[in-house]
Amino acid sequence: MPVATARPISPTDTELHRLKKAARGHKTEHRLRVRAQIVLHAARGLPNARIAERVGVHVDTVRTWRSRFAEQGMPGLADRKRTGRPPTFTSLQATQVKALACQLPAETGAPLSRWTTPELAREAVKRGIAPSLSASTVRRWLARDALKPWQHRSWIFVTDPDFRPKAERVLDLYARTWNGEPLGADEYVISADEKTSIQARCRCHPTLAPGQARAMRVNHTYGRGGALSYLVAYDVHHATVFGRTEPRTGIDPFMALVTRVMNQEPYASAKRVFWIVDNGSSHRGKKAADRQTAAFPNAVLVHTPVHASWLNQVEIYFSVVQRKVVSPNDFTDLTEVEDRLRAFEDRYNATAQPFQWKFTTSDLDDLLARLDRYTADHQEEASVALAA
Repeated sequence: MPVATARPISPTDTELHRLKKAARGHKTEHRLRVRAQIVLHAARGLPNARIAERVGVHVDTVRTWRSRFAEQGMPGLADRKRTGRPPTFTSLQATQVKALACQLPAETGAPLSRWTTPELAREAVKRGIAPSLSASTVRRWLARDALKPWQHRSWIFVTDPDFRPKAERVLDLYARTWNGEPLGADEYVISADEKTSIQARCRCHPTLAPGQARAMRVNHTYGRGGALSYLVAYDVHHATVFGRTEPRTGIDPFMALVTRVMNQEPYASAKRVFWIVDNGSSHRGKKAADRQTAAFPNAVLVHTPVHASWLNQVEIYFSVVQRKVVSPNDFTDLTEVEDRLRAFEDRYNATAQPFQWKFTTSDLDDLLARLDRYTADHQEEASVALAA
């Protein structure tokens, strides 16, 4: 029986360039690389058997892709559409489940705080969206649009009527300006606050060091050894920390921290030292500003907006302390806590760099604009609901 003649291949220059790129590309899928190699060998006039030997595939595979390229060109090297099993669910059903996931459970009457994929599947069946539905199918649908209704984030709405001017003053100080004028070399910015209730928890069994394929282990049960407060003044532009521990917070402990900083150079002889604080009871309002100015005339107290401690850079330092010093908490007594905090201060001051603060007044305006749009949209929704 005569052997069928291999079909001649004559790629264009453009097709040759694309074939060579696919055959040699490191990111090309293996199946596409093999097909491109088959066509390139065929373009050189090699027989199918020789190509199969060089590429390492069956001769029928070579014959298939050689013929498809001869008939269709480059599109012929792509996979053909497969029929497969007909879909069990329609796109409308998937969309209805996604819409349900974007509603709060309370709005649907379900006694839940947030959705899980099993609960969404049960609710969809209950509503008649589908006669039966698995949690894995719901999870796959939600993954396509990166919907995760089982997660949540907390936030605080802006309530301070003077939020914009107060926040702008803080951000300007980080940029070394005040009332539109640049700060001088003898002017400093201090960020201060208290970290309350740092406990001395003595674990009932020794903490085990990490080992191969094993994380550090900390015993869950502990004895209480008391708690203290950690007051910190952080020089924003020089990354210097001044801390002290106190049994509790209050006006006197905070003023003791201020006195410690303001009685040493370069702050004692500075033209102005700006103290950025939140609205805690130790330094709240005009009385606190007057009290600090009376004690130190070159000290200027600057308050962040209400519920905006995130604008205070010392909170970043506190997060470092929480992650590196306090947690997991395993101290025999409060003296050990104090010693650890003081030692960490020395370690931090020896190597620290100022925080790369990137939130500017432009970002502030964008944030407030988004909040205004959110408020306007929800007021309109509320009006429509009341009218109905």
